[in-house]
Amino acid sequence: MANRERVRSTHALILRRRDLYDADRLLTVLTPGEGKLELLARGVRKTTSQKAGHLELFTHAALVIAQGRTWDVVGEVQTVESFRHLRQNLEAIAAASYLCELLDSFTRDGEDAHAIWDLALLVLRLLDEAAVAPVLPPALLAWFTLRLLGLAGFQPQFFHCLGCGQPLAPGVNYLVLSEGGVLCARCGVQRSDGELLDVDTLKVLRFLQSRPWGAVAPVAVRPPVLRRVEQVLNRYVILVLERQLRSTLFLRRLATVRDAAVRDLPVEEKGDENAHS
Repeated sequence: MANRERVRSTHALILRRRDLYDADRLLTVLTPGEGKLELLARGVRKTTSQKAGHLELFTHAALVIAQGRTWDVVGEVQTVESFRHLRQNLEAIAAASYLCELLDSFTRDGEDAHAIWDLALLVLRLLDEAAVAPVLPPALLAWFTLRLLGLAGFQPQFFHCLGCGQPLAPGVNYLVLSEGGVLCARCGVQRSDGELLDVDTLKVLRFLQSRPWGAVAPVAVRPPVLRRVEQVLNRYVILVLERQLRSTLFLRRLATVRDAAVRDLPVEEKGDENAHS
């Protein structure tokens, strides 16, 4: 009976890993029932290891874990979902890296994480499906960020004024990221730390925060508005975590390269709407 209690099974997403000792790796994983865990994978860097391929980043694996002195130890492991299409697309890899860095930052050991687990798997599956398409869903990461913030207890307030509590009306409103929300025109003019928030950006933030992905997916958001939404969310995450996400910088560099490549294409290659106009 004691031996059974020292061994348990779980599903896990591999969020992060680092080399340890001569041939081991320390894994940071997300589990549905125990939240974030650090696990020791012994001998996994050896060329003869049969576990290595099952413990790649972004992998959804089924694990048998044995209790250890410093870290619990990975025993048996089997891949459940490898997300192989995602791994062949640089933008999808960058998006998955962002997802895993956020999950690592907003989850804790020992907490029930079933809702976050379901969200993470949904987004990874969407990225894997989209990796074979011409472009990834543009609003997916912004939607994921807002969902995760809500589940982790850091949901920003975009529907009611932080000052008076009244519903925010279309028009002039003020963003106050340090307090996690928006002030109406009357309350905002009395504050020196508020910044004007345009109607379209607030509308998209509210839409992404309050709708399931099935409702968000078919809606096209103009690129300049989506960039403003992403900037607001990135700045808010930095305030909450008190640090910049490394994966965000990677995503920005990719977007810059992609936009430059599109600008350099001949007109007929930019899209049918230009070619036939």
